[in-house]
Amino acid sequence: MAAFSDYLESGILEHTLRGTTLPTPSSIYVALFTSDPTDADTGDEVTDSAYVRQDAAKGDSISSGWTSPTDSGDGKVSSNAKVIQFPPIADGSVTVTHYALYDAQSGGNMLYHGEFTVAKTLEINDVLSVDIGGIQVILR
Repeated sequence: MAAFSDYLESGILEHTLRGTTLPTPSSIYVALFTSDPTDADTGDEVTDSAYVRQDAAKGDSISSGWTSPTDSGDGKVSSNAKVIQFPPIADGSVTVTHYALYDAQSGGNMLYHGEFTVAKTLEINDVLSVDIGGIQVILR
């Protein structure tokens, strides 16, 4: 499950209650963290020299990267529709605990964040892959 970032919370309120425009991202990028990114985007993103945020749609249309929202019984849910694979770790050991979704490959605005079910320690040459459905955004 994922939580809204402060940026997205404000954007939705401004859009729905004040009529301002909420920009539609051209891509959604998955980022890895070694600590909780928090709603305020203050966590520790992986800093390995080979690391780069991954486009969930893999260069296709933004909608191809995510499932259509469905009713999960716990709210509306959308999840990654493609396997998300990060490049092999190059610099040493890193323990990935959280993820976040951004509107840019670097910098940008965090939209959602969440914790992986199990933390994963990666060593040099290890590759982290997120299976289809491994990241879920649930709105209640």
